[in-house]
Amino acid sequence: MELSLAHPAIKAFMCGSLSGTCSTLLFQPLDLVKTRLQTLQNSMQPGSSGRVGMVSVLLGVVRTERLLGLWKGVSPSFARTIPGVGIYFSTYYSLKQHYCQDSSPGAVQAVLLGAGARTVAGVLMLPVTVIKTRFECGRYSYVSVSGALRSVCQTEGPAALFSGLMATLLRDVPFSGIYVMFYSQTKAALPKEISASPSAPLANFSCGILAGVLASLITQPADVVKTHVQVNPQLRTVDAIRYIYMEHGLQGFFRGAVPRSLRRTMMAAMAWTIYEQMMARLGLKS
Repeated sequence: MELSLAHPAIKAFMCGSLSGTCSTLLFQPLDLVKTRLQTLQNSMQPGSSGRVGMVSVLLGVVRTERLLGLWKGVSPSFARTIPGVGIYFSTYYSLKQHYCQDSSPGAVQAVLLGAGARTVAGVLMLPVTVIKTRFECGRYSYVSVSGALRSVCQTEGPAALFSGLMATLLRDVPFSGIYVMFYSQTKAALPKEISASPSAPLANFSCGILAGVLASLITQPADVVKTHVQVNPQLRTVDAIRYIYMEHGLQGFFRGAVPRSLRRTMMAAMAWTIYEQMMARLGLKS
């Protein structure tokens, strides 16, 4: 079937998958550094701050695992992102067409659209998200995504593949809702001469960065909790919250905030920009 004859939701899926592929490959090192920062054990001497920076972790990975070590976990990232972003954008497109039709969503509608699309994608892709997190933390010796899935099912049971579901939804659903709201509202506020000019993709990208920074910072604590639960499957969400607070205090909930904010912000801005440009080329309103 030619792409031009495909259902609009399928076109949205394909556009989203391509945008997710580009952004994942480019920003995977930031995700790995974020995961390593969040899962560091506090082995410092009493009285020391125990703080380790993003640059220290980055250099440590390059020194011990070489430059390509920064892309460790890229296979499960692709396995998660390519279908995951496709599912997200196709769900978002379908929901928007059903509830908003040709009108632009308001602030509340944008929150609900983003949250609904992320809930569907997050639940469906959670098993691969768990494997991706374990690949990146450096504590597991998985060789492939399929082998890791098989190993987890055999040793921990299928339920382990859905560890951190609550924390994941608490992180991703608000992030997407907040992001889509600010992105759509700031883009709608752009002067028409900018929106219709060749610089429109750059303007949209800037709107995406602004929306991503705010959404990332608000949802950072949930991301730290999610990482701990998925790396240590014996922990429940409440136990992980207690552990992080007892070991690191309130600042522990913001470990990895800089690389995550950089990655999530740049990935989201790039994904939306590429998605909207591709949808426009296919004659569809994103």
